[in-house]
Formats: sequence, structure tokens, C-alpha cells
Amino acid sequence: MTYQCHDSAIVDDGAEIGEGSRVWHFVHVCGGARIGKNVSLGQNVFIGNKVVIGDNCKIQNNVSVYDNIQLEEGVFCGPSMVFTNVYNPRAQIERKNEYKETLVKKGASLGANSTVICGVTIGEYAFVGAGAVVNRDVAAYALVVGVPAKQIGWMSEYGEQLDLPLEGEAQVTCEYTGTCYALRGNTLHATSTQR
Repeated sequence: MTYQCHDSAIVDDGAEIGEGSRVWHFVHVCGGARIGKNVSLGQNVFIGNKVVIGDNCKIQNNVSVYDNIQLEEGVFCGPSMVFTNVYNPRAQIERKNEYKETLVKKGASLGANSTVICGVTIGEYAFVGAGAVVNRDVAAYALVVGVPAKQIGWMSEYGEQLDLPLEGEAQVTCEYTGTCYALRGNTLHATSTQR
């Protein structure tokens, strides 16, 4: 075994878990899951069969990653945040053939107790505030908060809020990394590193 696994965890036959990953107390990983390298699965995490998790993700305690959810490299899932995979569930109606795809792109952070409604894409390095409810796509680098989640700003790849308007033409440099961010309309791009 090339990953660390607590004795209380259950990893079903067939699951793929990359080198250097850590599977903590009371985790259940289903057999069809594909998990990358250096991933941390905190206490009481559930990973479904049709789940792909990229390298260097951190999934904090009490998070369930259900079927049809993909996390790219470096995604952070805060404690007790929630994913769904059925838009209109009923206990007495089988809807497994209606699961919606959810994609969380590279470097995004999902705050503690936030909820991601199925069928959305969360862009690269986006930041979802604690307790927010995401029910539509989130742009790359966007900072969203509230119920339903609304964009209130922009975040750097380093995880600091950038001094930029929500839209227009502007540019700012991250004081921590020297990366330049250019706003064009309502889209933000990391353009270069000056240091």
C-alpha cells in the first residue's frame, strides 16, 4: 500500500488511491472511486463509485462526495460542506439515472458548511464562502457568498481577495506571489509572475 489508511476506514476492492494519500478515521471509499496522489480524506468522509479526485486535494471531516462529482487537482473541501447529485430527490422515486455532473476545477476552495447543488461547474481557484449555497456556475477566481451564492469579489491563486471591481478593465498584482491578474469585462486571468 502506497497510501496511509486508518484501521477504521473501509476501502472497497477496486478503488484507486494514489501514492502519499491519507485516509483517516471512519472513511468509506467505494470500489469505483479514483483518487489521486497526496489527497487527504478527513474523518467520516464518504467517496462514491463514480467519483474522480485529482492530486493534492484536501477533503475535510464529514464530507460526502457522491457519484458524478469530479474534483480537479488541488481542490479544498471545508468541514461538513455538502455535494448533491440529484436535483429533485424523493425517497420513493428512483432517480439514479438522473444524476447530474458536477465539476470543481483546479485550486478551488469550498468553505465549511457550503452546499453545491448538482449540475454546476466551479471555476479554477474560485472561492466559495462558508455556508454559501451554489446553485449556478461560478467563474474562475470568483469569490461567492450567501444563499444563493452571489459573487462579491475576486480571489488570487494564493487565496487572498484582490482589489478589483466585479467587472470592467483593471489589473492588480498579488503582493504575496507577484502574479498579475487582468480583469477584462467579467473574466479574470492570471497573466504573469513578476518576481
